[in-house]
Amino acid sequence: MNLREMTGLQIMQAMLDGHIPAPSITQTMPMKAIKVSEGEITFEAQADERHLNPMGGVHGGFAATVLDSATACAVHSALPAGASYATIDLNVKMVRPVPKNQAVFATGKLINLSTSLAIADATLTDKQGRLLATACASCMVSR
Repeated sequence: MNLREMTGLQIMQAMLDGHIPAPSITQTMPMKAIKVSEGEITFEAQADERHLNPMGGVHGGFAATVLDSATACAVHSALPAGASYATIDLNVKMVRPVPKNQAVFATGKLINLSTSLAIADATLTDKQGRLLATACASCMVSR
């Protein structure tokens, strides 16, 4: 499997299907892609004792990292073979505390893709669908 010849969607689908390994960040921040289509992806994640702030709550960086993955992978899923991307800014808004030891879901959606810039939004929700955090990211695209 030559990744340089695969579209972003093909790469993301191969990861979801277990044909290629997920990035190592998915070990640090326990998350896995559970659904992908062109321009959209959903991750399931779960914070644990490794992700707590000094007050014992889930650190905001957990939500930010999961949302960064959701926005960036939404962009990746729309790129042609040989193209790459890098996040150039990420704006996160925390709405509710992220629960510890409970599944949360991050859904990223591509908003706009031009030759060199992509914009994507993402939401982080709990099992009941309550909004925990939102994000908007800009990514530089290299073709």
